Amino acid sequence: MASISLPRVLHPRKTSLEIERENFEKAQSQALQKAINGQECPVKQKHVRSAIIGTFQTQSAKIFWAYALRLPSLDDRIVAWKLCHVVHKILREGHPLCLVDSQRHRKELDEIGKLWGHLREGYGKMIKLYTALLINKLEFHRRNPRFPGHLGVTPDELESIGGNDVNNIFDMTIEMFDYLDHILALQEAVFGSLNMARSNSMTSAGQCRLAPLIPCIQDASKLYDYSVKLLFRLHSTLPADILAGHRERFLKQFRALKKFYESTSNLQYFKDLIAIPPLPEKPPNFLIMGDLRDYVTQEVVVPQEPEHEEEPIQEETLIDTTDDSAQDSNKVSFVVHQEILEQREFLKMQCEKLRGEINALMSKNQKDITLLKDKISSLEHDLALKESELEHEKHIKEDLLNQSFAVAQSQDSEQKQFHEKFDKLKAIYVKLRDEHVAELRKKAEVEKKLSIALRTVEKMTELEAEKDKLEMSEKQKSDELASLIKDKELFNMETEILKKSVADACKEKDSIERELQSVLEEKEELRKKSEELSYKLLELERQIDNEQKKLQASLESIVRKSIENNEETLSNAIHEVDNPAITALTCSPDYLRSLTKGCQDVLQESLTLIFTDYESVITLTNKIAHRHSVYILNGRATGNTSPDIAFGEKMADSCKILGEVVLRLLQSIKENQSTEVIVKEAVEKLEEIVVLGENINMSLLGEKAENLVDMLESEMASMDKAIEEAANKIQEMLTNSRAADSGIKLEVNEKILDTCTSLMQAIRLLVKKSRVLQAEIVSQGRGTASDKDFYKRNHQWTDGFISAAKAVAVAAKFLLTAADKVVTSNGKLEQLVVAAQEIGASTAQLVVASRVKADRNSENLKQLTQASKGVTTATGTVVATVKDCSQLIEEREELDVSNLSLHQAKRMEMEVQVRVLELEKELEQERYKLSKLRKHHYQLSGESDT
Repeated sequence: MASISLPRVLHPRKTSLEIERENFEKAQSQALQKAINGQECPVKQKHVRSAIIGTFQTQSAKIFWAYALRLPSLDDRIVAWKLCHVVHKILREGHPLCLVDSQRHRKELDEIGKLWGHLREGYGKMIKLYTALLINKLEFHRRNPRFPGHLGVTPDELESIGGNDVNNIFDMTIEMFDYLDHILALQEAVFGSLNMARSNSMTSAGQCRLAPLIPCIQDASKLYDYSVKLLFRLHSTLPADILAGHRERFLKQFRALKKFYESTSNLQYFKDLIAIPPLPEKPPNFLIMGDLRDYVTQEVVVPQEPEHEEEPIQEETLIDTTDDSAQDSNKVSFVVHQEILEQREFLKMQCEKLRGEINALMSKNQKDITLLKDKISSLEHDLALKESELEHEKHIKEDLLNQSFAVAQSQDSEQKQFHEKFDKLKAIYVKLRDEHVAELRKKAEVEKKLSIALRTVEKMTELEAEKDKLEMSEKQKSDELASLIKDKELFNMETEILKKSVADACKEKDSIERELQSVLEEKEELRKKSEELSYKLLELERQIDNEQKKLQASLESIVRKSIENNEETLSNAIHEVDNPAITALTCSPDYLRSLTKGCQDVLQESLTLIFTDYESVITLTNKIAHRHSVYILNGRATGNTSPDIAFGEKMADSCKILGEVVLRLLQSIKENQSTEVIVKEAVEKLEEIVVLGENINMSLLGEKAENLVDMLESEMASMDKAIEEAANKIQEMLTNSRAADSGIKLEVNEKILDTCTSLMQAIRLLVKKSRVLQAEIVSQGRGTASDKDFYKRNHQWTDGFISAAKAVAVAAKFLLTAADKVVTSNGKLEQLVVAAQEIGASTAQLVVASRVKADRNSENLKQLTQASKGVTTATGTVVATVKDCSQLIEEREELDVSNLSLHQAKRMEMEVQVRVLELEKELEQERYKLSKLRKHHYQLSGESDT
């Protein structure tokens, strides 16, 4: 015992699996070091083959990248060039998950390309172009995940990938053109470097540069074939002028690819490594659909690589330094055979290990299912209770809304009657006023005529005065007649003339006097009529004043009654705070905080209220009463969520105090008093309630808020994984069904699994758009805070988003299970219908959760809505396909009654009736179960929201 060393005792021995793991990783490291070294010679294919087999053993490329990134690719250009070649081979021939694992290493490839891109000639330029090609290949497979790494798909698969959307085919063709451009740019740089270096295909340096062109040719051949087929399909759907750019780009690539194939075929190095079919002399004419029948897909053939490859000839070394080259050639077959046996044993052990793990997982899943069923049954009862309480609250809310509507309707009708009466009085007043104005105008015309007549009378008076003067002058002249005899005749003539003029003036005077008398009489009549109209006008004005006073009193009465009704509504809300039945009602602090802004707005609006604007007074008091009634009840409900009863009572008391303050505000408005002090007091009380709600919020969240971000990321990752696994499993089931089934069963399975695949693609697109919209929501809503603070502040929305992600993951697994049962003949088509509808509802929940916080004008929201419509369409397609398949099966299994006797037919009829009754009873029971489950689900949703 004393001879045992201490380190040997303390360190336990390694298990066989650990030893096997270390040996495997060591072998992978050695293979990569031998494949990717600094010697300017082609990569050894046997070492690359070992790396490819390693990806299948680990079902990933993680170990490959772990050792590949340790190589000095940034120090040695040959190592960087060979690394690109090996990565290309891994992506093409490795495990399918290599494409996924390599996505996260695009940055390393880009850094290698940028570093060596500074060398504008030789390997520097080639490395830059090769890394760009690999990054483009990873991007192509990310956008089109149904294409495998080697790009080989059947015509049916290509048709399915393109789908019925012309836009998808249009974009996919552009992506293939981009892929081909990178390949053609790389091959041009490789051949250009050969000419500059004066090397050929039979030297190690030339082979080192030419070797990566083999996988490039394999990719280019597939891309050319798919481009031709997709372009023919686009030309059958779209006008030719729209596709002019596609045709020009294809022709340019056709000429470059033809030259590439000819240059490669002429090199001796490629003759035993790859068989390249020549391209036709003329490119396909896409404007003639008949050329599609003449088009033949030409496959690139890579012969089986020999088990042993000779070491390339080194230009610098012409001396054979190996000691036992002859013995090596005899031992190669034995070594290769030994490696194959070891790999087969390793794969057997891996299968046994996986089988044990699968059995353990199945037993664990069965236990989890049993526990979940028990939990579901217990939650159903709680859901029923919550639903009855919710119905009661809905009735109360409907009664309040009906009462408010009735009051508003009665007020509108009374106001309408008063307005109609006022309009009639206004019309009468306008008519009388117009008549009075017309009479006044007539009076003015008469007065004008009278003034003219008066001026005429004044002229006649002047004439009479002049006559008197003439008469006096005549007397004087008579006295002087003796001395004026000579002028007597002339004077007499003048006197006669003047007399005649006076007579005419008298006649005119009489006529004017008569006309003046008529005008005066008319003026008197107008005066009397004017006085009568003035009296009527005064009576009408007094009547209008009385009606306006009545209308004013009525409006004031209506406003007062409206405010009193609002006071009654608010008093009822305050009274309901102490109602024991409301203790079962709950509300989230976040929802209560969202109601605060509306209450604060109406309070601030009351400061600028004009009391004589009755419409504004009624509208504003309605808003104040109803918003604060809802706020008080929800504040009481928020207090119910507090685990501290005393704190909840404090919340209730604050709500009642707020209600009393608002009642005083309504009273001040009703009495036309200043509201500034009361509004300030109400706003302070609102802020106090908000602070209390935030305290409840923090007490309820606890440590959960700190982990919301991790929980959300975890659930979203689980959801992505569930969708990805479901899509892969459906493809696997379709492959197995095609291999094992035939006839109607194969037709039914293919239809169902194809529609399920389309549905999973639509869901995957929806989840992708949802992630983009979620990032936008967080970036817009967090402000200067962190993501963690945003999720903590909006924890209810985050909980809803997490719940939606869980629902999508569960629905995807449910769809996968239902499809598996249907395909293996152990399930019913109805299960698949239910699964499709459930997954549609789950994705709808995810859309709603995203839409709550999103900007209505967001482009990402529009894309998410469009993706949601795609899921709905895919769900409907699944349901329709199931119905068609069900009808197809029923037609096949149609009952043959031609050979039944009367007794047999009657007996079968009775049995069918019994079966119908049993099925009806089972249907009622299942509907009852469905009702209970829905109630329980609603209850769980309500608890998660609060």
